[in-house]
Amino acid sequence: MRLLALALRRFLWMPPTLLGLTLIVFSVSHVIPSDPARVLAGENAPQEQVEALRRKYGLDKPLPQQFVRYVTDVVSGNMGVSLYTQRPVATDLVERLPATFELALFAITLAVLIGLPLGVVSALYRNTWLDHGVRLVTIAGLAMAAFWLAILLQLLFSMQWNLTPVQGRIDGWGPDPITGFYTVDALIRGDIETFLTSLRYLFLPMITLAIPAMATIVRFTRAGVLNVMNSNFVFYQAAMGLPRRVVIWKYILRAALIGTLTQIGLVFGNLLAGAVVVETVFSWPGLGTYAYNSILQSDYNAIMGFTLFTGSVFIGMNLLVDIAQAVLDPRGR
Repeated sequence: MRLLALALRRFLWMPPTLLGLTLIVFSVSHVIPSDPARVLAGENAPQEQVEALRRKYGLDKPLPQQFVRYVTDVVSGNMGVSLYTQRPVATDLVERLPATFELALFAITLAVLIGLPLGVVSALYRNTWLDHGVRLVTIAGLAMAAFWLAILLQLLFSMQWNLTPVQGRIDGWGPDPITGFYTVDALIRGDIETFLTSLRYLFLPMITLAIPAMATIVRFTRAGVLNVMNSNFVFYQAAMGLPRRVVIWKYILRAALIGTLTQIGLVFGNLLAGAVVVETVFSWPGLGTYAYNSILQSDYNAIMGFTLFTGSVFIGMNLLVDIAQAVLDPRGR
């Protein structure tokens, strides 16, 4: 019951949070000195055509009235029509979500597989050359700008070694959609060639996203293990004569990785919401590229739809993290 109450309490905070997020994004997007009706009509379009478009999309109404209308439409499942694609924003987001989700899923998997062992080893061999090397790598991973790392990887793997494609998601048309994940759909249909091609296109953007995520996981894992290693119950188990490997695997890791596992959920939410730069550099047809193009076109509906969508994802990930924390650590309830 306590777990259910916690989940319900967190869930009830989602609507006011999203409403506040919508208000902020709506206000900022309408402060920008750009006329979406003029952008859509073209620079040389007559003023009558611009005014007609402004009336068509409700841009001639006062801002409070536009905001109330937008919130009402969103509650009913309508995010409006994109001024750039002339399609419902919700449709655009749903079509592009699998590409972003596949990229983020591969990136977080790679980050966890590398980050968890490195964090544990770094803590167990604290202040050794191995620990210093791991910490240096993690600091570099957090300090590097995503666009710079992406361009560097393109120059090295694509231009210099010719091992991977520079941009895009696949050659030609992708496999017939089942899940929307090219790699999974190719495996389901037994198309190994398409699967390998998808991996080649996925490799560089996955590495670009995985490096800072891995650095974050390493730092949290190291800090968690060090904190538990200094606990009284660990000293007690060691004093009882238990082998070091038993103390590490049975007591230290079980307690230390609770915080890291919950942090992984937040990192995954960040990957989904923050892949704009990486997707733009690699021309990856996901939510990030859609947001970038929408900003260039002053497409208010698309910008707000993307922000609401990614905000919902991040809030949902926070909800799942809180529940997971309470499940793994009963003290959190």
